[in-house]
Amino acid sequence: MTTYDSIADLPVRIDDISLTRRERDTSSGFERVTTEIALSGGGETGRGEDVTYDAEDHEAFDAAALDVTGEFTVDSFSSVVGDTDLFPARDPERPASRHYRRWAVESAALDLALKQAGESLGSALGRTYDPMNFVASTRLGDPPTADRVRALLDAVPDLAFKLDPTSDWDADLVDELADIATVRVLDLKGKYEGTTVDQSPDPDLYRLVAEGFPEAVIEDPAITDETRPIVDDVADRVSWDYPITGVDSVESLPFEPNWLNVKPSRFGSVESLFDTLDYAGERGIRLYGGGQFELGVGRRQIQATASLFYPDAPNDVAPGGYNDPEVPPDLPSSPLSPPEPAAGIAADDANAER
Repeated sequence: MTTYDSIADLPVRIDDISLTRRERDTSSGFERVTTEIALSGGGETGRGEDVTYDAEDHEAFDAAALDVTGEFTVDSFSSVVGDTDLFPARDPERPASRHYRRWAVESAALDLALKQAGESLGSALGRTYDPMNFVASTRLGDPPTADRVRALLDAVPDLAFKLDPTSDWDADLVDELADIATVRVLDLKGKYEGTTVDQSPDPDLYRLVAEGFPEAVIEDPAITDETRPIVDDVADRVSWDYPITGVDSVESLPFEPNWLNVKPSRFGSVESLFDTLDYAGERGIRLYGGGQFELGVGRRQIQATASLFYPDAPNDVAPGGYNDPEVPPDLPSSPLSPPEPAAGIAADDANAER
């Protein structure tokens, strides 16, 4: 039996749909907007979070256009959602947003189905929620300095990091960071196009950080004639994030990976996510969780998924306070305690700061 088979036949009854918009300033210098989707039925409410990045797409989101009430199984509901245009008023600003919104709707339905069955995701899958390690993901400003890293270490001295190197990093900064911090993941963002965080292929940067952080996982390098020799030298610690949307995307990578970053919202459907987790497990591919500045239930759900499947990994799913522009007091340290929900995917406290 596959992981998806364990939950595919769960019945779910949906009577009502509501949306709640969330907003928050971030340490990366932009205001994050998301939409929480609530599906209700049988005295229970399941929730998911749409992490579409463009505020205009959230403004055009109308619950009345989302006609998914009725009685289903998790699997039949997925089929209905897959055939539904979730952006009927206008095409999304970027194609990936269709996956993000589908994930929000499907995760809300799975959450509701589990609650109606009196099951947690862990109990339904026969897995336990374990303490979950996390790293802090942060950018270093313009010009880049270690100030943000130092401020976070002042608050949480044993904190480990996921950092986004850019071409204006130099050897002195790399030496300083290597001296003061444990850097578990370096995100080269070589697969991004048309975003504010694009980083063009830079063999000098790749060589600098690969040598400066010899134990760090290296995520999303761009492979060109100039960068290929460097990537080949560190292939055992190369990971992929942006391209990963399902099993087919893993099989189309330039070489078989040792590492993958799992961001559930990138997969669109619950089936695609679980099939990819099974695929990785069968091949010994190491996994760690990734986030997309979730503001509400979505963050708790990706933490719960990491707790069930890859709790000891360098999970980029830190509590929300780590994304605040100013470092708040009393930040929780890694690992996070297991969520242990009575029913549903994660702890069902809408006010929880995780």
